[in-house]
Amino acid sequence: MPQQKTIYFIDVTNRDGVQTSQLGLAKLQKTLINMYLDQMGVFQSEAGFPTTNHETNYLVGNLELVEVGAIKRLRIAGWLRAIKEDTELARQMVPELEHVNLSISTSPQMIGGKWEGKRTLDDVIAIMREALDRAVELEFRSVGVNAEDGSRTPMDDLVRFCMAAKDGGAGRIRYCDTLGYDDPFTIYDRMKTLAEEVGLDIELHCHNDLGLGVACSIAGAAGAIDGGVDAYINCTVNGIGERAGNADLISCLLAILKSSGFEGRYRLDPSIELKHAWRLAKYASYAFGVPIPINQVGVGRNAFAHESGIHADGALKDRRNYELYDCEELGRGDPEIIETGRMITTGAYGGIKGFRNVYDRLEIEFHSDEEAREILDLVRLANVTTGKPLTEDELKFVAQYPEQARKILTLSLYQEPKIKEKRTKVTRKIGFPWEKPPAPVKK
Repeated sequence: MPQQKTIYFIDVTNRDGVQTSQLGLAKLQKTLINMYLDQMGVFQSEAGFPTTNHETNYLVGNLELVEVGAIKRLRIAGWLRAIKEDTELARQMVPELEHVNLSISTSPQMIGGKWEGKRTLDDVIAIMREALDRAVELEFRSVGVNAEDGSRTPMDDLVRFCMAAKDGGAGRIRYCDTLGYDDPFTIYDRMKTLAEEVGLDIELHCHNDLGLGVACSIAGAAGAIDGGVDAYINCTVNGIGERAGNADLISCLLAILKSSGFEGRYRLDPSIELKHAWRLAKYASYAFGVPIPINQVGVGRNAFAHESGIHADGALKDRRNYELYDCEELGRGDPEIIETGRMITTGAYGGIKGFRNVYDRLEIEFHSDEEAREILDLVRLANVTTGKPLTEDELKFVAQYPEQARKILTLSLYQEPKIKEKRTKVTRKIGFPWEKPPAPVKK
């Protein structure tokens, strides 16, 4: 008996989220988000740009975390332009990368507006196929093809583009509602038609310009599944993203699990563990420096707050009167302890005594003074790169995975390709006197 079609999640916080104007994440913070996503059971992280010099050490380091078992399930993926040169450069710069998405614009607006009448849809399909063919030759394990501005692409054109991707060996097509133009009814019909006519798994990538990002994501996923293929919803943590943001990860998960039309009808990836939602949302808020809105779904300060007499009375009698789901399901409910007395911290200018005191409280011991000083140097560097006090999980990560931490914290202005016979550049490191050279890539 064939397995029921399933909704999976691909988080794009570390790619689309960090493109938000005036915001960003340090590489250590991107790594911690990947580790939280892994704990939550998310299928894949679009972790970054493998052709961008300052991303390569971070991506290599995260792939090593997969290799050593620190990241257990989460796929680490890269975003590329759908041009042959990007696929070749990605293979050179991050040789162990297995999963990529190739992106190109498909709508008349963008084809005409970006290329000023110099290209047609036929040209776009030809460029995409050249990049896809090269990605297949280079033996990437999975290749998705993105139809940027798919929601403003005529259906016949979209089907033709997707069939070309399928014929070229793409594993999925990403339908991008790049401007948040779709509504839930339209996207359901379009995804059902696309699934039936093309027969390729569909990613839903919805922006929130009209406040419909979550609604369109789950409606599109329903259309894809009703059309006979698996659906992959693209989300970001706390909905962070360009302009009005992307579909929010936790909101989409709750909608699938708890809404009247989805609960028990559509199969969610069974690896998802919602209990990690609160921790992930809090960390992303801290890392981005963007407070969680008071009314944010599931994780806002007022998500489980009651004040009016009727509501408070009803919730006290039976919380199901005014709460659709329990706060404990999202990992909430435990008291938070805030230190109000003496506090010893460690950071960019911390010394060994304070550093040891901090790690003693975390119940982490070092085998020697040399090991302690090595980790102190990494903590100092991490504090410089994040510009924030390190969280307990960040401190634990640096101590537990120092080799990978050193690599992730090392930024390169010019990155020497790992496959040297294909491309050679001079490497210049931006670092500090105490920083050791990154460890060689494990094969």
